Amino acid sequence: MKELIDTSAANICACANLRRTDLVVSQFYDGMLAPSGLSALQFSILCAIDTFDSITTNRLIKIIGMDRGTLSRHLKVLANEDFISFEAGNDLYTMPLSMTPEGLLVLEDAWPLWQKAQNYIENNFGLSRFETLLNELQAVRTVLTSAL
Repeated sequence: MKELIDTSAANICACANLRRTDLVVSQFYDGMLAPSGLSALQFSILCAIDTFDSITTNRLIKIIGMDRGTLSRHLKVLANEDFISFEAGNDLYTMPLSMTPEGLLVLEDAWPLWQKAQNYIENNFGLSRFETLLNELQAVRTVLTSAL
């Protein structure tokens, strides 16, 4: 079987390379945000919620591109920490959620830590290269989303 396939080609697999990069980037941001008590993912969720006065889970899923189960688990953790609140609604996905005063405080504490992480990447990778990377990642998402 080994002579029929070249498994070394997997080294250029987009999925494997993006996962490896995601792991390193997530660990970097998690480490930088650790003093705030937030993970990088929690920070991103809170930022997305804060952008709107009130947002449903369904809309949040579309904005941050996360599956329902993963987002639901993280929202429950954030709600248990009293960083977000759920308003009256039919179910978890259609009821509006919003930031609490405690959520705003933790986001304010985390913000300078996030800025430090972001500045580190922009300065050490190069702002132009970083902007190109973001554009290319968006292009990959667009191409693959249309293929789903």
